[in-house]
Amino acid sequence: MEAKTHKAGFVNIIGNPNVGKSTLMNAFVGEKLSIITSKAQTTRHRILGIVNGDDFQMVFSDTPGIIKPAYGLQNSMMDFVKSAFQDADVLLYLVEIGEKALKDESFFTKLQHAEMPVLLLLNKIDKGDEALLLSQQKHWQEQLPNAEIFAISALENFGVTEVFNRILDLLPESPAFYPKDQLTDKPERFFVNEKIREKILIHYKKEIPYSVEVETESFEESESIIHIRSIIIVERESQKAIILGHKGSAIKRVGTESRKDLEKFFDKKIHLETYVKVNKNWRNDDKQLRRFGYNKD
Repeated sequence: MEAKTHKAGFVNIIGNPNVGKSTLMNAFVGEKLSIITSKAQTTRHRILGIVNGDDFQMVFSDTPGIIKPAYGLQNSMMDFVKSAFQDADVLLYLVEIGEKALKDESFFTKLQHAEMPVLLLLNKIDKGDEALLLSQQKHWQEQLPNAEIFAISALENFGVTEVFNRILDLLPESPAFYPKDQLTDKPERFFVNEKIREKILIHYKKEIPYSVEVETESFEESESIIHIRSIIIVERESQKAIILGHKGSAIKRVGTESRKDLEKFFDKKIHLETYVKVNKNWRNDDKQLRRFGYNKD
């Protein structure tokens, strides 16, 4: 009998902020690995989600939304997007229906000259009518003649299977890059940080969510419970007061909601302690950005 071939490759998702990249990756992977909120610039890191089959391994990569960076942290976020062009076997360019261009022309030029297969995914098609969909398909076919176009709704899981099957067709023959039981390349502490940051994005306004970083200092797992101690880092004392809230009511809500989500994620009882610390101007401090995993040496 002929040996069955195995396919594997990196499938990287790029696009403007808030177009549904995290929703799409979570739909592919079947797990909530990336933060999803209504606020832009939710994803800060490049997060891998791994889908395994008997004869394939797809390594999906969710990247930060493309922006023109205004400070050090955003520069690092765009470096993650640049790296997505370098190792992709298949590139997914996600656009929201009604959208006309990327927010950075240099990235769009890279897309137009991409050597790997590009799938352009028209997302949120439930928000438009057939005439708009047809005009969008025509517009993008002219802008990116090298791309295959798919109409989808990541939130409603419409068209996602068709895209998945096309990616499988395009994957190169290769052994698996990661163990077949692995879901992501990120450690447990990363997901603790992201769950807490998600609650801050949901419950706080204006600049607060974008001035916050979360660092998990300890993660101690026993048979029945996980004890976690996490620090919420802000840039100013005034932000610390807002995070804490009146008599600690705001941070208590963040802690309670994060703990419930983490218990579902880890399928185990969680004891979570959260503290707030001021770390001035951390978003523009190269040393701090390296510490938080944004800047590489």
